[in-house]
Amino acid sequence: MDNLVSIITPCYNSEQYIEDCVNSVIAQSYNKWEMIIVDDCSSDASLEKIMLLSDIDSRIRIIKLEENHGAAVARNIALEDANGSFIAFLDADDFWEPLKLERQINFMTKKNIAFSFTSYTITSQSGDITNNVVRAPKEISYNSYLKNTIIGCLTVVINRKITGSFQFPKIKSSHDMALWLEIMKRGYNAYGLQTSYANYRIVSTSNTSNKLHAAADVWRVYRDIENLSLLYSLFCFVNYAINALKKRIK
Repeated sequence: MDNLVSIITPCYNSEQYIEDCVNSVIAQSYNKWEMIIVDDCSSDASLEKIMLLSDIDSRIRIIKLEENHGAAVARNIALEDANGSFIAFLDADDFWEPLKLERQINFMTKKNIAFSFTSYTITSQSGDITNNVVRAPKEISYNSYLKNTIIGCLTVVINRKITGSFQFPKIKSSHDMALWLEIMKRGYNAYGLQTSYANYRIVSTSNTSNKLHAAADVWRVYRDIENLSLLYSLFCFVNYAINALKKRIK
């Protein structure tokens, strides 16, 4: 459906955060959306909270998995069920600012852009806003993204009417990085909005909280998915590490 945004949200044991996440979607000034929440076999009260929220707003749909498969599979299941031309991503522990979808969809439709993202703000685990904002560049290409994985999944919107269908590779983390690279290889650079419209919560149990594991997964994307040479992989990895350090210092 034209201009319908399908918001993809995997959820696993996020009972502390899921209400903030969903309420930030309900509060959007842009109202042509559906939210598909895939409960990845949570063992806490996540599902019960999602069900209560879906009773409040019929645009929220739930898919319950009987086994835990991880975020990549959960996102792919939601993608298969999505009705929108525009696909947005929001993890269960993150949340958006109210103008996020309105500003981003207007930006994409006016300029006929296939792939966009925004700046985002780092928040504490309790949701307190910090002064640390990861600033989106105006444009990023395949080769520049290899060296600076600055695109926050919670900020991305893709118009699959332009790009064609897509799926995440089935790896534990950095599957979003691998997908962005695939989209760029199709000929679509990513275009950034410099205003922060999203809030990334630092959660100690998340896949990306372990920086060594995250770095190892980035290396696997270089070598196993992108099939880069060892020398070019090393060059990209050094730049990735420098840029990651800059984000942490900020």
